[in-house]
Amino acid sequence: MLDAKTNAAFDGHEQVVFFSDEALGLAGVIAVHNTALGPGAGGCRIWNYPREEDALTDVLRLARGMTYKNAMADLPLGGGKTVIYKMGADRAACLRKFGETVESLGGRYITAEDVGASVDDMRVVARATSYVAGIPKESGQAGGDPSPVTAQGVYHCIKALLGDITGKRIAVQGVGHVGLHLCQLLAAEKANLIVSDVNTDNLERARALGASIAPVEDIHKLEADLFSPCALGAGLNERTIPELGAPIICGAANNQLATEADGERLVARGVTYAPDYVVNAGGIINVSAEYLGEAADVVDARIRAIATRLLNVLETAKAENVPPHVAADRMVRAKLAAARMA
Repeated sequence: MLDAKTNAAFDGHEQVVFFSDEALGLAGVIAVHNTALGPGAGGCRIWNYPREEDALTDVLRLARGMTYKNAMADLPLGGGKTVIYKMGADRAACLRKFGETVESLGGRYITAEDVGASVDDMRVVARATSYVAGIPKESGQAGGDPSPVTAQGVYHCIKALLGDITGKRIAVQGVGHVGLHLCQLLAAEKANLIVSDVNTDNLERARALGASIAPVEDIHKLEADLFSPCALGAGLNERTIPELGAPIICGAANNQLATEADGERLVARGVTYAPDYVVNAGGIINVSAEYLGEAADVVDARIRAIATRLLNVLETAKAENVPPHVAADRMVRAKLAAARMA
């Protein structure tokens, strides 16, 4: 039996809920990390893991990351996440069961789509719970697939870091929902794109934008102006950091640093790292606006503010002589402490 409290990624999470249905072939975990600022919010990831323990580690790390992401983005939300690591043949029945579990938490957790999940999946989940977002709304209202909005935030950050994108060589690791939208934005400004992905269909869509293709195992090594991780997490680690071919890292993937020490390793390599949860907040900003019933036009200004926030983090890190992720973490912890005192 999995035990969250003995997992190395456990960080005082307020609630960890295991749900399953043997008859359906369903198994998953909901982790609520912190609700000091509001209900825990974060998407549902549907993925196959080598071990159940790996799924638990991922959901704990992702939920903590959502706390930090939402706080940094000044949203009235805490952090939570779901991982479904066994999905039976009757997908709709499994998703309704998941929705029932979300509903049973009484609003402590709000879900949406993440890797492996879609807008249509969230429509099914919404049949069982009202605590769900990421579903298209009426014209003028915020809502729908958060992936393009996440990509917009990353794009604005890349522009802030590089200035003129035209002709700049940008290596994008992962061209799924977010990565492909990011490539579309970069291609429109005539960036020189090199991409990798394990999915050949994704690669063909990127190739149609004029991107060249690199092997998955080599994308981080390529000489480039910027490396953009947009796949799964922990890609910046003791093995890959010495191999990096770009002086700047800015991407949409969650939990890009495998360990805290990897932030120090990037500084030692002279690599500028844009902390992932600062950069990739666009999706949850859109989800928050949808859940709160706000108009779509409020989202754009909040997305553009992400780049300003990133530059502030980098300036603070330089002034305090700490890695950027440490500077960002300090800012978030101050916000959480203030919320607890209020």
